Amino acid sequence: MTDYIVRATAAEHQIRAFAVTSRELVEQARIYHNTSPIITAALGRLLTGGAMMGAMMKGEQDLLTLQIKCSGEAKGMTVTADSRGNVKGYPHVPDVMLPPNAQGKLDVGGALGQGILSVIKDMGLKDPYVGQVALQTSEIAEDLTYYFATSEQVPSAVGLGVLMNKDNTVKQAGGFIIQLMPFTEEAVIAALEEKVAGITSVTDLLEQGLSPEALLEQILGELGLEITDRMPAEYHCNCSRERVTKAIVSIGVKDIQEMIQDNEPIEVNCQFCDRHYIFTPEDLKHLLEAHQ
Repeated sequence: MTDYIVRATAAEHQIRAFAVTSRELVEQARIYHNTSPIITAALGRLLTGGAMMGAMMKGEQDLLTLQIKCSGEAKGMTVTADSRGNVKGYPHVPDVMLPPNAQGKLDVGGALGQGILSVIKDMGLKDPYVGQVALQTSEIAEDLTYYFATSEQVPSAVGLGVLMNKDNTVKQAGGFIIQLMPFTEEAVIAALEEKVAGITSVTDLLEQGLSPEALLEQILGELGLEITDRMPAEYHCNCSRERVTKAIVSIGVKDIQEMIQDNEPIEVNCQFCDRHYIFTPEDLKHLLEAHQ
C-alpha cells in the first residue's frame, strides 16, 4: 500500500495516535478538481485529517463529513470519509490564487478567511451527530485541534501538511492526530507537549523520508509507542449511475415530467470526481414508469 493510516497507543494506553501518508489521494483530488496550489493544500489538509478521523469510527457503515464554510475566496470545501480509509472531497472554488503568507508558504488561512467548521458523524442512529466550531486560524490543523478540545472534550495535537512540486503536483502529504485519554498523568502530558512543540512541520518530516510509523516514533517513541493497526487510505468516490438515478427519483414526479417535456437530455455531474451522467428524455420516461 502507498497511502496508509497507522493507529497506535503510547504511555500504557494514556495516549492514542493516528498518522497517515496521503500524497497519492491528495494528488488524485488535485487531478479531479484541477485545483490551484493553495486549494490543493487546503483540501489536501482536510482530506488528510478526514481520513484519520474516519478511521476513528467503529461501524462499517459509519460516515464522517467535514464541512468548511468561509468568507475567503475559497468559499468552503467538503470532505467525506468512512471507517475503512476511503475519503473524497471537493472545493467550492478550485482555483484561488494569492501571494505567499508572511512565512513564504501557501496562504491557506488567507484563502479561507473567517468561517465555520462542521463535523457531521452519521453512525446509523436516528439523527447524525453535528459539532460546529468557528475557524481559529483557518490553517485547518489548528481548527481540528480546537474542534476536538471544545466539541469532543478531547485534548489533541493535530499536524497536517501538503507540499507542492514546482509543476504544482503534490510532492508530500500526510499528518498525525495525537489524543490524550481522560486519565492521562500530568508528567505524560508535559512530555508530549514538549515533543509536539519541537516539531518544525509535518512536511519537513515527510521530506526527510519519515513514514507514518516513524513520524509517531519521533513524537511518542520515548513514551512507549505501540503500533496497533495499519490500513490503506485512498481517494474513493462511490458514485454510480444507480445512485444518481435514485437522486433524480427523489426530486419528485412533477419535476421529472417537466424535464421530459423539455425534450432535452439532462446531465448530472458528481462533485467529488467530476464524472458525468447523461439521461435522455427516454431514460427519464423509463425511470418514471419503473417508480410509479
